[in-house]
Amino acid sequence: MTQIPSRDVLKAQAKRLRAELGAKGTEMTHAAALETVAHQWGMRDWNTLAAKADVSALQWHPGKRVSGRYLGHPFRGMIKAASLSSSGYWSLTVRFDAPVDVVESKYFTSLRQQVNTKVNATGESPQKTSNGQPHMVVGPE
Repeated sequence: MTQIPSRDVLKAQAKRLRAELGAKGTEMTHAAALETVAHQWGMRDWNTLAAKADVSALQWHPGKRVSGRYLGHPFRGMIKAASLSSSGYWSLTVRFDAPVDVVESKYFTSLRQQVNTKVNATGESPQKTSNGQPHMVVGPE
């Protein structure tokens, strides 16, 4: 998957396109240049491209060291797999350095070494525990 650059880089592309066309006698509005850049990146419009640029900024990728909380328990680990869906959520497979006990009981344990999860651009899962906390909160180590 091709990494989409930041909004600033994309806006600079639009500015260069506009300047280049202007130098050749073809006037273009800034909005039209932004839309053209979006089409060059395979997106339907500037807003779609800008949203994907925002999501891509975090750059989850296999091998990236991460830390956070899973079901309220702290962890450190590594991303084994990452993919960005069209909805803007990342599907991650996270391998914990040390198993995480996902049960809040003194009578038994349930250890997890690896989990599959979905997170938004800020690293929070849309699913919440009964106390309103995200199942997964992950960030760079």
